[in-house]
Amino acid sequence: MTVGAFSEWRKLPISLSELCINTTLRCGQSFRWHKLPENDEWRCVLYGRLLSLRQDPTYLYYRSYSAACTSAADEAEDTTLAIIKHYFNLTSNLTSLYAQWSSSDPNFRRKAPQFTGIRILRQDAWEALVSFICSSNNNIARISQMVEKLCVNYGAYVADIDGRAYHDFPSPKQLAGGGDVEARLRSLGFGYRAKYIHQTATIVAKQREDGWLNTLRNPEAPAFGAGTKAVPDADNEIPPEGRSGYREAHEKLLELQGVGPKVSDCVCLMGLGWGESVPVDTHVWQIAQRDYKFGKGGNKSLTKATYDAVGNHFRKLWGKEAGWAHSVLFTADLRTFSDRLVATSKKTKADVDVKVKEEKEVDGTKVTTTTTVKNLALKRTADEGEIKLEFDDEKDFTKTRRMSKRLRSR
Repeated sequence: MTVGAFSEWRKLPISLSELCINTTLRCGQSFRWHKLPENDEWRCVLYGRLLSLRQDPTYLYYRSYSAACTSAADEAEDTTLAIIKHYFNLTSNLTSLYAQWSSSDPNFRRKAPQFTGIRILRQDAWEALVSFICSSNNNIARISQMVEKLCVNYGAYVADIDGRAYHDFPSPKQLAGGGDVEARLRSLGFGYRAKYIHQTATIVAKQREDGWLNTLRNPEAPAFGAGTKAVPDADNEIPPEGRSGYREAHEKLLELQGVGPKVSDCVCLMGLGWGESVPVDTHVWQIAQRDYKFGKGGNKSLTKATYDAVGNHFRKLWGKEAGWAHSVLFTADLRTFSDRLVATSKKTKADVDVKVKEEKEVDGTKVTTTTTVKNLALKRTADEGEIKLEFDDEKDFTKTRRMSKRLRSR
């Protein structure tokens, strides 16, 4: 391997039905992947290593960047493959999971065929925590910009390629720092989130033991390099409120600054491996109202009670990977992917009769005939507004935290 160069492309056999990076990396899970505008190559720094991915219908192609000569290129690429398998959660058979969710839910069965290959990422728990604190009252594009600013200003430098600098995600200590971190983040456009990020980093770095976040993990989904995976429970049945380990992790995260129920559930699902965690924002609440008859009894707002009711309903419907199934439906409703839907409630059909005139010459005389085409279906697609990932502004967020604290104290 040459100095400061990517390794040769290697390939992993996998179908688009088992993994589609073009969907998985754009559906609001991770906010650090950079897609090169000139091709379909994706780049990101994971575990201090710059990875590059691309895909065709048969293979996932991968390579990593090295800034120094090494005679252990094969070993390095073996580690890269291990990172990819862990990060994309490739131990689960996605085709079987989709079949299971489809058998229990006609709505999922109707929408899922256009959204195969969506996987729940096994992200670093700290990165997931900070990223979803940034998601408060925000959209995917702006969250990505904020996360990039965190990496550039506080993360370790890894490489500069094609005019772009790549950095790792900053650690809790780097974001705790001195007293100027909050002010610096505000100047970078983080708003009220600056205080939450700095305070949470301070708690994790200085008031919790090393590796505290990973103690909240689902033991079936250990952190990368943490050793042998625990044997998973084959039973898909779980309590409607989720397993005790999930509930404990959820409550512990609520003790941090800037973490409400939705942010906690995002971290549980995408950072700690609790598959039954179901993050509910206003968008998911709209899905629950439209497709699952929530809010029919007069309670049309997203409260603590309705938040829990939606999560419990989906856990009963889909089992211990309910958060995964919910993410497929969330993605199906994003405007970014609306062109994939063949028929949803956003699309309507209008049956019309269309008259077609045809002129032809018969024995030197022009003859005009009119043919009526019956019931020609015309599609009209309704426009969508910008999708946000959080249901609260700063005022509602504070109110939600107070509500959560009162419930925990009972």
